[in-house]
Amino acid sequence: MTTGQLTGTTVRMPALGESVDEGTVTRWLKRPGDHVTAEEPLLEVATDKVDTEIPSPVTGVLQRILAEENDVVAVGADLAVIAEPDTGSVDTPSEPPIPVPAANPAPPAAAAPVAPVAAAPPLRPSPPAPPPTPKDAAPQPKDPGTGDTTVEKLPRIRRTIARRMVESLQTAAQLTTVFEVDVTAIARLRTTHKDEFYDRTGIKLSFLPFFAKAAVDALAQHRILNASLNSEVTEVTYFDHCHLGIAVDSDKGLMVPVIRDAQNLGIEGLARAIADKAERVRTGTISPDELTGGTFTLTNTGSRGALFDTPILNQPQTGILGVGAVVERLIPIRADGELRIDVRSMAYLSITYDHRIVDGADAARFLTTVKNTLECGFTTTDLT
Repeated sequence: MTTGQLTGTTVRMPALGESVDEGTVTRWLKRPGDHVTAEEPLLEVATDKVDTEIPSPVTGVLQRILAEENDVVAVGADLAVIAEPDTGSVDTPSEPPIPVPAANPAPPAAAAPVAPVAAAPPLRPSPPAPPPTPKDAAPQPKDPGTGDTTVEKLPRIRRTIARRMVESLQTAAQLTTVFEVDVTAIARLRTTHKDEFYDRTGIKLSFLPFFAKAAVDALAQHRILNASLNSEVTEVTYFDHCHLGIAVDSDKGLMVPVIRDAQNLGIEGLARAIADKAERVRTGTISPDELTGGTFTLTNTGSRGALFDTPILNQPQTGILGVGAVVERLIPIRADGELRIDVRSMAYLSITYDHRIVDGADAARFLTTVKNTLECGFTTTDLT
């Protein structure tokens, strides 16, 4: 890369969120000499919280790349130079000449003829032997029963997730309580109104906003699960608001965007917020600040068919609610003194909690409140 005088607009590492002071260049989407338009993605950058695209600030031609892939760059540092249309000719980087392999040397000139020599008597043939192996060559065994293997370097965000999961288990005494809930009433409500809801909002009405609403409302009564414990285990902070984290599966790993003040949202508001956060996580447009500050987390483990699991706390939160798949099952029901078998829509709820501050009875009481709300707490008016 040349070091001549730079012209045009300098692209710098933007602010990447609160408490984030550097990012790693993971991939350049453009090369020197490529034309770019304003706001067109120029490169990808990874931080401990999110992978994001850095757009071009102007329209022009990418003139210089000042930070190579895998470089760690501080916020505000130079990334590239873009020559705008009015800056004259583009100073493209000069590349060193590519060395061309020399042709095979010509054979030496033929020596002067020599007098013929009488042939030596034939020797007794030697036994066949394997060809010699170079002294430094190590044997390369190949297992015929296996195919090729691939080794890939973990992305920074995947390494961050791995580290935080281990740290969470090493920090808190985590325990999980599981309840079963009958969501038949919600299933019927969805079936009746899902088309109208989609026509009005452009969003599919899933079970998730109902679970989110029930959980957020229950936290107002069970504040111990909407709290955080300090590292010295001497103080607990109770929150009068719920910044709800929603675990989202993406190609780049699990991320937890936060819905601020979720206690102020109804079913429609939560459905809109969940859909928006999930879409921006999967398209890489979520900002780092939207991935911090949660006070309680909801993970929809049933989205891939799991009945339930034991979620890991999102530190320093004291609770995380896992929602399993909604499945139809034959359930015995006693009504008017008679026992009958009915098809019901059932789901498991699993609350993992910090047992240093939350007792099993606290977790059970919370799930009981959530269960009661889900089984009989929603009507048509809640969808508007």
